[in-house]
Amino acid sequence: MAVPALTAIICTHNPRIDYLEATLASLRSQEPLSNARSWELILIDNASDLPLSKRVDLSWHQNARVVREDQLGLSHARLRGFRESQAEVLVYIDDDNLLEPSYLRETLGAFDGDKRLGAVGGKSIPRYEITPPAWFAGLGISLACRDLGDRPMIADWSNKKQEGRVYPECAPIGAGMGLRRRAYAAYIDAAHSDPARMALGRRGGDLASAEDNDIVLTLLASGWKVAYLPQLYLEHLIPAGRLSTAYLERYAYSSSKTWVQVLNVHGIAPWPAISSWTVMLRKVRAYVRLRAWASIENRIGWRGACGLIEGRAAIGARRQ
Repeated sequence: MAVPALTAIICTHNPRIDYLEATLASLRSQEPLSNARSWELILIDNASDLPLSKRVDLSWHQNARVVREDQLGLSHARLRGFRESQAEVLVYIDDDNLLEPSYLRETLGAFDGDKRLGAVGGKSIPRYEITPPAWFAGLGISLACRDLGDRPMIADWSNKKQEGRVYPECAPIGAGMGLRRRAYAAYIDAAHSDPARMALGRRGGDLASAEDNDIVLTLLASGWKVAYLPQLYLEHLIPAGRLSTAYLERYAYSSSKTWVQVLNVHGIAPWPAISSWTVMLRKVRAYVRLRAWASIENRIGWRGACGLIEGRAAIGARRQ
């Protein structure tokens, strides 16, 4: 069989099976790739309690398989997907993403059209299981959803000095991220032996969420371009549990903490490091300043502030 032009990779841990089946159905509906090229499908079962090999049906695809990765963590699952894949273009798909039928074809076409393009992403539109509470919109928490409009956007650091580098608004997010294999290899070479960077991705119930940022920043620093392409469209299924206050507090904390850490890895440090002995006092001050007792929104905002504080302390500890 010829080497596929594209590999679709789903990384999953204890998935909600009806969501995963919907994701697979969206892949089954993908339009043919241009020039009669083929694509492969790899489902990485990342240490699920109930192995997935006999719980999902991939027989509809002639080049699909389930691969078990027992080392827990999204970073480990994605690296296993890279090692198992054959194609030059990889598309990482969450187990709750519904891709438009043209998604894979459009992704491959984008990489065909620009040889310096390292990573792409597009619109990720939420489909909520329940109506979000009225206060949710004011939190500024995206839950891996975004819509930057109908104009393509490209970021390129090739002519930017270190001091002029900022994280681009158009940076691809993890949901549906397309990667050029040679570009992604630069991230893998840099990160796979660094435990701190490997911990930036999710691990079971840990909601760390800066691995995607690490990938983007590594590619930009290596001379690749990244892009937001509005023709890449997916729906992101949001279960009721992700709108609970407990989940959103954990999300705000973990995402803020790892955001500080990943920016520091790449020499972008809007917040200075702090000593660990100041952490509790800073949290108390933030609690009062943000009036965390006054509302759900305020408390979730305070948890985000606590994550920033912990992230700054982690930077200080790493430098010692």
